[in-house]
Amino acid sequence: MIASSLRNGDGDAPLALLLAKGADPTLVTTGGQTALHFAASKGNLSTARTLLTNGASARTKDKRGQLPLHRAAAVGNVPILKLLLENRSPVNATDVDGCTALHHAVAEGHGDAVLVLLKAGAETDKRDNGGKLAIELAPDAKVRSYILRAAEEEGIQL
Repeated sequence: MIASSLRNGDGDAPLALLLAKGADPTLVTTGGQTALHFAASKGNLSTARTLLTNGASARTKDKRGQLPLHRAAAVGNVPILKLLLENRSPVNATDVDGCTALHHAVAEGHGDAVLVLLKAGAETDKRDNGGKLAIELAPDAKVRSYILRAAEEEGIQL
């Protein structure tokens, strides 16, 4: 798991060695996180690819109900979002707070990540446990305006 948290590329050699020695990429921490959760959080695309190729699942939730997709959305990592979606991560899954990956991407102001999720079918009418739509979590008016304009340009109505 530590190898998955290293800077992009720095964990590749240790990870390859561990996998060659039979390490299980599906193991979870006491918090339910997998190595893929850590790779997504740190933006380690090559590590995420390696883990998925070796049996990791993009559909594993941790104890907070978060998928690696939630983590990638929160840090705004578009390539990892695309990779996870290609590997059947459910775009509209909610965590224990009722937040989808879209909620996390909007709340952190990651407009490009928001567009990827919208194009993948993220539901804009889902409310979190506090009753908020994702767009209502935009950190400021500038981010909200950017997201609304970019979605409109793509033909997506929020």
